Amino acid sequence: MFGVWEVRYRLVTLDVETMGVSDEINSSESLVTPINYDLYHSSDSLLKKVTALVGRHPDRLSMEKIRAQNKGYSAEILVVTYSHVQRQIEESSKFRILLTFGQHGRELITSEVAFRLLTIISGDKSLHNMGPNSLNAMKDKLVIKVVPMENLNGRKLVEAGDLCERRNGRGVDLNRNWSVDWGKKEEDFNPYEENPRTAPFSEPETQIMRRLSKSFSPHLWVNVHSGMEALFMPYDHRNTTPNGLATDMMRSMLEELNHHHCHDRCLVGSGGGSRYLAHGTSTDYMYDVVNIPLAFTFEIYGDSNASSKDCFKMFNPDDADTFYRVLNDWCGAFIMIFESGPNWLEKIYSQVHVNQSRLVSMNSYVDNKFKGRKEGSSYEMIDFGMQELRNYFRFFMLSSVLLLFMFCSRISKSKYITGT
Repeated sequence: MFGVWEVRYRLVTLDVETMGVSDEINSSESLVTPINYDLYHSSDSLLKKVTALVGRHPDRLSMEKIRAQNKGYSAEILVVTYSHVQRQIEESSKFRILLTFGQHGRELITSEVAFRLLTIISGDKSLHNMGPNSLNAMKDKLVIKVVPMENLNGRKLVEAGDLCERRNGRGVDLNRNWSVDWGKKEEDFNPYEENPRTAPFSEPETQIMRRLSKSFSPHLWVNVHSGMEALFMPYDHRNTTPNGLATDMMRSMLEELNHHHCHDRCLVGSGGGSRYLAHGTSTDYMYDVVNIPLAFTFEIYGDSNASSKDCFKMFNPDDADTFYRVLNDWCGAFIMIFESGPNWLEKIYSQVHVNQSRLVSMNSYVDNKFKGRKEGSSYEMIDFGMQELRNYFRFFMLSSVLLLFMFCSRISKSKYITGT
């Protein structure tokens, strides 16, 4: 997801004078694993299959394509909505879930999990040890929005041969382009991999996801990545978890998921405390600004033994057994979330003294969590304003240095002329 495997492999054409150097380069190139299209869909194929799936189940699934552009660069994101017996029950009384996959182009396995999950909740496929009746009973309580491939433009670059590309179609890391603590750079900051661009929400993809999250107002958000095995809660930009009793509940949820579906292999905790600090991430924004009470980042696969030049293998299983294990484990994890999520959130209500028991009370909790931090609130404006002030301050300091340099140069030149 973030910078755990922040490397980029480039094929470089060199004039080689000796056979030994040539053999070394050929050996290095042979380490690169190509996309296994026997297991993986192309981006076009996957989105066509999602569209066909929605067409087969209009009573349960609907979809929309959301477009945006900025300075000549455009993006389109497909969003699939599941609501069992569509619109017969008021959505505000249901547990609302927003899942996004494929935010980084090279993480193909995440979109495969999204597609498999959609086939399960639509009824096209079944999940081991779960019958259709129990699944349908559970889904009556839910509205689920799934973004199967958030970064289509970046994914196209990967399919064209740039297997290490994580950024979008114009070189911006979409998980550094959000406003919470945007633009801060750690000592190990990689400007190529983590490019946040010139301002938060400069990218059409993040603009679309921000609008979607605020209009839908979910109770649970999961941003799905690969590169390691981990279950992260806020925060990414500092090595602490949020204040309050609800933090213990979030950690308990993740530990339960880790035990049942990650086989106790996953790191559990805050993103910033579990690996390194990342600034301008979507999960921190969802928690702090959109006020989603349950906001997580899942890392579903990583091969730590793969060569640093072999990005496909680092981020994606390349054998059938591991591929299908990852699909089954993580679809099972999401089904567990769908089943237990409403109860988890009700327990959080009891901890924060929200004295209503029906699901409709979730909206009250979201509205009252972080009072004054809702859409268009002073918190978000102050957050954005502080970042703008930091930008102006940097510009002011640079201008001052340049002016001082010019002034000193003029004095030096004047003394030289006087001396002659």
